[in-house]
Amino acid sequence: MGLLPLFTSMLLFSWTTLNAALKITKVDLSIEPSAAVYRDTNVALRCKAEVLTFGTEALNRVYTIYKGDSVIYNKTTSSSEDLLYHLPQARVSNNGKYKCKISIMGEEKASEAATLTVEGMSTPILRFNKANITEGESVTATCLALGETGSLLFSFYDNSKEVENARVTSNELTFVPKGVGNHIIHCSYLVFVMPNSFKSQTSNTVTLTVEELSIEPVLKISPQDNVYEGDTVNITCSVSNVTKDYQAGELLLSQDTELLKSGKTSIHVNWTAHARTPMLTIKCRLYLRDVVKVVNKTISVSELFSVPTLKISALEVFQEDEISLTCRSEKLSYDRLEGEFFIYSLEPFDYHMVHKGNGVFIGKAKTIDFNYTCTVAAKGIKKKSKVLTIHPKVPVSTPKIWVSGSAILGRKVEIFCLSDTGTPPITYTLWKANKQNQIAIVHEFNKAANFTIVINEPGRLNHYLCKASNGNRTPEQSDKLQTAVIEPMTEAYLMVVPDVDDISEGHTVILICSFLGTPPVTVRWLRDSDDLNPLKTTTTNINTTSYEFVVNKEHTDNYYCQAENRANSVESNKINLVVGMAMWKKLLIPGTIILVVSSLVMVGFILFTRSRRVRVDRTPESVWSSRKPEAEIDDDSSTLSNEPEVEYTEVVHPRSSDPTKNPLRKGTDTVYSELQNSPHGAADHHDYGSVKYVDLNGDQQPGITQHSPKDISYSDLPMPVD
Repeated sequence: MGLLPLFTSMLLFSWTTLNAALKITKVDLSIEPSAAVYRDTNVALRCKAEVLTFGTEALNRVYTIYKGDSVIYNKTTSSSEDLLYHLPQARVSNNGKYKCKISIMGEEKASEAATLTVEGMSTPILRFNKANITEGESVTATCLALGETGSLLFSFYDNSKEVENARVTSNELTFVPKGVGNHIIHCSYLVFVMPNSFKSQTSNTVTLTVEELSIEPVLKISPQDNVYEGDTVNITCSVSNVTKDYQAGELLLSQDTELLKSGKTSIHVNWTAHARTPMLTIKCRLYLRDVVKVVNKTISVSELFSVPTLKISALEVFQEDEISLTCRSEKLSYDRLEGEFFIYSLEPFDYHMVHKGNGVFIGKAKTIDFNYTCTVAAKGIKKKSKVLTIHPKVPVSTPKIWVSGSAILGRKVEIFCLSDTGTPPITYTLWKANKQNQIAIVHEFNKAANFTIVINEPGRLNHYLCKASNGNRTPEQSDKLQTAVIEPMTEAYLMVVPDVDDISEGHTVILICSFLGTPPVTVRWLRDSDDLNPLKTTTTNINTTSYEFVVNKEHTDNYYCQAENRANSVESNKINLVVGMAMWKKLLIPGTIILVVSSLVMVGFILFTRSRRVRVDRTPESVWSSRKPEAEIDDDSSTLSNEPEVEYTEVVHPRSSDPTKNPLRKGTDTVYSELQNSPHGAADHHDYGSVKYVDLNGDQQPGITQHSPKDISYSDLPMPVD
């Protein structure tokens, strides 16, 4: 290892060892002889620190003394003795909180704060450079605060009242006492120890004598009495008792707030009197140093003539009306005018107005608002009138009259009346048959008058009209009201064609709805089963309408009509419409019944006969089987013949072994045997008894024809069967 790294390591080891063996355990700050002392006491701040160290080697200690947050003292020492900070002859400015901090080798610790209070302040001493001065002269005062330190603020008092702007940081003040006579002056001071301040006792008093100036302003006015406007008044403003050592001041001459003239020692003015106010005040002011002396006089100025007034001949003016303006002074001083002529003028003077003399102007009113003023002049005096504003009215136009909504008999209706042009307020009057009915006054532009009436008569409202007026002119009259009166629906009646008892399916039915009320009338055809959806809706201008349709069984229901106009709606009586069965259905029912019964009888008979079997009679009789003749035998002719009753029996034949001899179909065939019994006593009775014909009524082969019994060959007959 090199020497430098070795040396560095040793220093670091020594530093670490020292820091580890150093500890500031306690720092105390004490005030000697006491924390509360009187002025001029020698005060010491003692800072004592307890430090634990390793070894006996002395260490540098850094002491810092604080007053409040400000550092007031620093000291570095290797001594372990207490640090003393001295405050000789303590003053109020030393009041405050102190603390001590010690720092050793980076280790530091501060004490708790200790408060020092010093009582007692020196009494200030007041001195003046002069004891007697003249009015407006300045004087210098000095306030001494012996031995005081810190931030001081001085105040000076004149007769117990603080001199204006006299609070200064300097103990010397130059000022001008106000007023003549003796002035008792004293002073005091404040010591500021932030954030507090401490006030001293008051100083000795000094009497200052202020003598009045021997000069003053003088005001002369001629004439001062019986002055009329327009008269010339001589006014002089000067200074009296001027001496050689007089330092010229400033003179000002004014009338009320109007400055007439200024100067140094004397002012002269020839002033023309005016009578803006009954009493005029003239003032002469003298400004010398800081002294102001004023003298004033009042004079009464009478009017030659009063301020004119401008009047219009009419109380209300309409556009383009002939108007007359008059300019007059109500008060005149004839004894001073001495036949003076008055000059009248109108402003602005334009082509609308013409001067007719003696302050009268005539012309036509404009179409817009306009202003005029007039001026009267005599003996050099001019007076202007106040502004006269003329608001020419717009005449009302012919009013229009109308009804809001529908006019319904027996109900209230609102009638409106309006003139499109016209300056409000406008008076509207409703007339009925040349008789005044109602009056309404409207104060807004383009707003209609509203009248409410009750209509008790049918027909039209042509007996109503309205009139409009906004002045003393003849009122404008509207046309007559041409609104029709709507009569409410009073009743509705429903009838049906044909009569309800004669209605059957397929018939055309006409429902007729009659009603009373003012058309147009909207008619709705309704039925009970669906009264929300009309069957039909129509509008008519007559008092009846109809609905025609072809009925079926589904049309059976209660029907009614609803009639509505602009006033109300009514419902008719209800008709119960029952749709009967059609005639052909009525005839079909008994035929159907007969057919069904016959069918049932025949079926029963067939079933009965099929249940029987053909049997051979025990009495000798021949059984013959024959084919149908080739010519087809009509059933009706067989029924109407005189042949004996024939009995048909279903016979089942066995299958023949010889198909050529037995042309019957294979399988079991139905065989009808015709059993013929001769009536007793018949002429054609055979001695062989009853003959039974067996009709093989199976499926015949094509080409096989039927024959009558006499044409049948017996050899072709089949064998009898049981």
